[in-house]
Amino acid sequence: MTSDVQHCPARRASHPRGRPAIEIRGLDKFFGRFQVLNGIDLDVAPGERIVICGPSGSGKSTLIRCINGLETHEGGRIVVEGVQLTGDPEPIGRVRREVGMVFQAFNLFPHLTILENCTLAPRMVRGQSARQAYDIAMHYLERVRIPEQAGKFPAQLSGGQQQRVAIARALCMNPRIMLFDEPTSALDPEMVKEVLDTLVELAEQGMTMLCVTHEMGFARQVADRVVFMDQGRIVEEGAPAEFFDRPCQDRTRAFLAQVLH
Repeated sequence: MTSDVQHCPARRASHPRGRPAIEIRGLDKFFGRFQVLNGIDLDVAPGERIVICGPSGSGKSTLIRCINGLETHEGGRIVVEGVQLTGDPEPIGRVRREVGMVFQAFNLFPHLTILENCTLAPRMVRGQSARQAYDIAMHYLERVRIPEQAGKFPAQLSGGQQQRVAIARALCMNPRIMLFDEPTSALDPEMVKEVLDTLVELAEQGMTMLCVTHEMGFARQVADRVVFMDQGRIVEEGAPAEFFDRPCQDRTRAFLAQVLH
């Protein structure tokens, strides 16, 4: 939380003792002369499920891209599972081996089958044998309920199925943390539920998760904490019940009035 934000006492999150899974202090990010992130402070406890919401352009996606080293930051500190991101390739590589990310646009390799999409990184990065990678891939394809699609190519699947493949592919690396960047925003409405159901199952199994989404029903059901961003800052955060029913900040109330009605 930034120091200039007024928080209700109930808004302050409590964390288990011990090292956070993610620790962010004073994070600044610029695109040219435009400051996208301004003094972000955020701790994520192991096993915690955080939903990040806010209007378009508020810095939500940039924040989680910084956590995975996909964007470099100009100020502040990011520590993920004890590894500080400095912009150097070595720590970025270490973090990416432990942090899975699912994007809006699936980002599957179109020339590879679903099974090949899921086994490529475990074999190349983790050094798994073909049999190990196959067994793990089929396990996670079953977990997202599409093992029968293993031999098909991405273009042969629906958008919802492709997004579930993207989730399975990330899980095949056995990540300690999962980041989701608006995973349902590119889907037709009838496909949203199947992806959200998959995310709910992951959350129930204790995965540390940060999810940027406008799906407020998902936030109520799954999140331990909801973080609201606007203009590159964290404006308000808290447990779902307090966040949705008793928001403190005017900007939060205006946002919820727009997305909930």
